[in-house]
Amino acid sequence: MTIEWRYTVEQDLGILSVSGYLGPDAVRRFAGAVGWVVGRGTGPVIVDLTELRGWSAEGQLAITDAARRLAAADRSLELAAIPADGSHVPDGDCSPIPVHADLVGALASHSTRHGEAPEGRHEWRTTEWPRTGDDAGE
Repeated sequence: MTIEWRYTVEQDLGILSVSGYLGPDAVRRFAGAVGWVVGRGTGPVIVDLTELRGWSAEGQLAITDAARRLAAADRSLELAAIPADGSHVPDGDCSPIPVHADLVGALASHSTRHGEAPEGRHEWRTTEWPRTGDDAGE
């Protein structure tokens, strides 16, 4: 079982949405998505886990590794809508990772800090990411 991902950049804020199960089989794909994120956009990255069905210990470590990679690029990582067990605990050598109840709350925390909703949007995703009416050009 693997994951699908979509990365959206809205001015100075990135949103990496992940669906599926972030387990040992998906860690490499998640790391690739994070590499994509590091190479595009600036500013903080919210990892939206709304569509994530769950995660393993390896998946949680992948989140911590992503936070380190982003920090090395002078970017921060935040989580939105972690799986129900709420068990994510960064290890000792990682900065605290802000956790928001949902994506709306995460975005609201940024609009409060920056004053206005960002303009300009770019998006990349895996081919199996579910398309909505907006995505499909309808």
